[in-house]
Amino acid sequence: MPMNLNDLRLYLITDRSLFAGRNKFLNAVENALTGGVKALQLREKELPDSELIELGQKLRSLTSNYDARLFINSRADIAEKIGADGVHLTEADGVESTKTCPSAKELRRNFPDFFIGVSTHSLEKAQQAETDGADFITFSPIFDTPSKKAYGSPQGLDTLKKVVASVSLPVLALGGIKLDNADSVLDTGAFGAALITGIWNSSNINETTQSFLEIFRRRHLL
Repeated sequence: MPMNLNDLRLYLITDRSLFAGRNKFLNAVENALTGGVKALQLREKELPDSELIELGQKLRSLTSNYDARLFINSRADIAEKIGADGVHLTEADGVESTKTCPSAKELRRNFPDFFIGVSTHSLEKAQQAETDGADFITFSPIFDTPSKKAYGSPQGLDTLKKVVASVSLPVLALGGIKLDNADSVLDTGAFGAALITGIWNSSNINETTQSFLEIFRRRHLL
């Protein structure tokens, strides 16, 4: 189905390690979907293909039930197999050609119907992703967060603002974004927010999701 860009305002990335067992994880996903999440990225790089496909099929079913979009991290082949809406490429995918397409440009050539996101961690990579034909990017880390330690010190809001001004495609801020700093992120002109612990670590995932979406509505972005 056609992609509504507003579906990307709140972009939720999976992390099974935060939950004790698959059922709790799937329940958490459904709570986020009932709360209003419309874009979910399956990012479980350590899973073998058979388990990734099985989990992807379960998430495809759930997201379809709630008219939400499903993206698969890096794996275009698996995204195609399970009928996902798109693929999210990491910066490394532009260098290392493994089971993924090596760049947004080649991915577009081989899978023209996919919606393509690209993770970026510098102004130059953000601009390159746009040149390569990405539909949107995540830019991180904005604030300090354990999940993005490998990508260096927080970029901060000033750098995010420069990235937003330098590209015309939607920029989703990622890294340490919480309810109490989401407005400052959107003040930079960022299109939306990509979240991991900001939702998954909540004691009430459904309510927290609704609270994030209310910020967008209050700012007339939804």
